[in-house]
Amino acid sequence: MRGLLCSPLPMLLFLLQPWETQLQFAGPRCRSGPLDLVFVIDSSRSVRPFEFETMRQFLVGLLRGLDVGPNATRVGVIQYSSQVQSVFPLGAFSRREDMERAIRALVPLAQGTMTGLAIQYAMNVAFSVAEGARPPEARVPRIAVIVTDGRPQDRVAEVAAQARARGIEIYAVGVQRADVGSLRAMASPPLDEHVFLVESFDLIQEFGLQFQGRLCGKDLCAEGGHGCQHQCVSAPGTFHCACNPGYQLAADNKSCLVIDLCTQGTQDCEHHCISSPGSYFCRCRAGFVLQQDQRSCRAIDHCSFGNHSCQHECVSTFAGPRCHCREGHDLLPDGKSCEARDLCNGVDHGCEFQCVSEGLSYHCLCPEGQQLQADGKSCNRCREGHVDLVLLVDGSKSVRPQNFELVKRFVNQIVDFLDVSPEGTRVGLVQFSSRVRTEFPLGRYGTAAEVKQAVLAVEYMERGTMTGLALRHMVEHSFSEAQGARPRTLNVPRVGLVFTDGRSQDDVSVWAARAKEEGIVMYAVGVGKAVEEELRQIASEPAELHVSYSPDFGTMTHLLEDLRGSICPEEGIGPGTELRSPCECESLVEFQGRTLGALERLTQNLAQLTARLEDLENQLATQK
Repeated sequence: MRGLLCSPLPMLLFLLQPWETQLQFAGPRCRSGPLDLVFVIDSSRSVRPFEFETMRQFLVGLLRGLDVGPNATRVGVIQYSSQVQSVFPLGAFSRREDMERAIRALVPLAQGTMTGLAIQYAMNVAFSVAEGARPPEARVPRIAVIVTDGRPQDRVAEVAAQARARGIEIYAVGVQRADVGSLRAMASPPLDEHVFLVESFDLIQEFGLQFQGRLCGKDLCAEGGHGCQHQCVSAPGTFHCACNPGYQLAADNKSCLVIDLCTQGTQDCEHHCISSPGSYFCRCRAGFVLQQDQRSCRAIDHCSFGNHSCQHECVSTFAGPRCHCREGHDLLPDGKSCEARDLCNGVDHGCEFQCVSEGLSYHCLCPEGQQLQADGKSCNRCREGHVDLVLLVDGSKSVRPQNFELVKRFVNQIVDFLDVSPEGTRVGLVQFSSRVRTEFPLGRYGTAAEVKQAVLAVEYMERGTMTGLALRHMVEHSFSEAQGARPRTLNVPRVGLVFTDGRSQDDVSVWAARAKEEGIVMYAVGVGKAVEEELRQIASEPAELHVSYSPDFGTMTHLLEDLRGSICPEEGIGPGTELRSPCECESLVEFQGRTLGALERLTQNLAQLTARLEDLENQLATQK
């Protein structure tokens, strides 16, 4: 006789108990843990009646060695020949006496040997939950013990492989005429532990005796070394690991992982879901608080706490309360107090003389003796006299295109304070670089709007700086009657204004002197790298009143007021005009008044400039 046993289920071992008269345990039954055990018994015609009776007694003896019960070992028995018959399913009996009664009443079928059909029935029916088997997630071992005495009349290898793939452990027990090849095709690996062969039914009790010693095998969980993180569950000759509630077994079948309920999409947390073993809770983002439903979130109203100290309005943000000022006010550095906004410093008000802030608005003022114009910004212009004004604009490459646009805007600001008309002030424009080009002569345009539009249309020339050549062109052509200058007999002042940003590449002294000899009042405006010596050579005397300088193109607008006072005459000098002595008392008083007015305007402009500089410094400090 040769026998092989599966250590994972020495349960067969306890099956091995002989019948009731030959093998009796000296002590209490071995408790091997829960099992679902199905006996598949061959009752074909080759099994003689006395042999079948021996097998019946063997089964009864095995039952008495099992710890039978709903939560322990459940037993089912099927017999087969040419057909399959369920003697009793796994869930039929929970008492050993009821099982023994059913086995004793068993009548053999006495037909063919369809072992493959019996395995298929055990796999699909006997081990189903409906028949009393515990569900797969309960991890209760499923064991089938097939006892046969012959060669199967159908195929067993394929259906046995399917049963093993479903987790059924198969023991194949062959008696006398059994085919060893078929037994090996049915049994689970390793075959030397799952295939048994005995010479006769009379010797089947030796099968039980051989494994009786293993029936009460060691508790592998109790010995340690199982590696289970949470729980170890014993089974006959084996064990498996289980996890505490809220955990699931990892791929190594030993470690336990927290069941992340947040990833299952059923938590409905508005912001964040925080998982814990077997549970979860919701959490809100910073600046929010959890509602009573423990799922939704609402923004925290920091202003409602009443400790914000804002002078005007409190605005709640995620980071906390923020103070806000009403329209027309600015927040002070303390972040709480508010100050009325000085619109004259914060916007491009456009006032020609003085800007006065009034809460949410502002208005413009003009100096005494002048009236505010309809645009609400400019003062009455040079209406008391007439001027023929020619502007010489440097278009060399050192100016750069973006700065040339600033120059054109500066020219138009000069035009804004002139009374441009055929009878009033006439304006001409000449651009120079390595050559000279008349953009428009004195007599072409009769309104300020036309002049300004023409200035904006001027295209940048680039190249060199021939200032002397430009002065010659102005003297010889620009102030000719052919180009729109009025006859000298009308005594209309002729004014030339040269705008340059660097040293001339030719001599300026000759034609600058010639211009002044021709009665042209010359003004020189220098920017950046303009040479003071050249500016003084170009300008009329005294140079302090006819030379202006700005360090860069962006700040040259402060020159406008000086130029306005210089270019605008008090009145035209025509035939019969009486010239008063500057030493007369009335003239001195008038001069003093003008001087004081000019000083007052300069003081106001300086105050406005200082305020703007402070505002810029505050903005830079805030950005840092």
